[in-house]
Amino acid sequence: MKAGVLALQGAFREHREVLDALGVETVEVRTPDDLTGVDALFLPGGESTTMTKLVDSSGLRKPLGDRVTAGMPVFATCAGLILLAHDVLDGRADQHPLDLLDVTVRRNAYGRQRESFEAPLPIADLPGGPFPGVFIRAPVVEQYGPTVDVLATHDDHPVLVRSGAIWASTFHPELSGDLRLHRRFLDEAGGN
Repeated sequence: MKAGVLALQGAFREHREVLDALGVETVEVRTPDDLTGVDALFLPGGESTTMTKLVDSSGLRKPLGDRVTAGMPVFATCAGLILLAHDVLDGRADQHPLDLLDVTVRRNAYGRQRESFEAPLPIADLPGGPFPGVFIRAPVVEQYGPTVDVLATHDDHPVLVRSGAIWASTFHPELSGDLRLHRRFLDEAGGN
């Protein structure tokens, strides 16, 4: 399996380090050609408005949308979730998400950088106890459609969701020091 990490902005290096630790062949995706041969894709956290603009200026919006719509597994974290969302609350007027995941998210819902926190998250069907959720200026999933399964919650808000081959978290599993979520996603994507 070859995994891609969207490497336009944000925590792409941290995702790459997790994938390297798991022994997964990884490519940094910056152009449409970089998607060639990618079996699964990680969309990192970062600054969602900047990431959206860079997806457009790099020419990745359509090819990325086409690949995800065709069933390519994708795991989006924090700003990556905002990028995939159907609708973004408290976003900029020129911020247009990809509308690939039937969720409405609110940007920075937990507050500013100084309100960042960690919380143990029980995750459905994840052995080994709670997962260490790292929340940094995290969004909140305000609404989700009938095709979206909630795998974990915090304060009654979904923080890890799945819809088909799309996984998305409001927290940063790549910063947790715990490889279980990346491993589980890759196993389900066919990379075991």
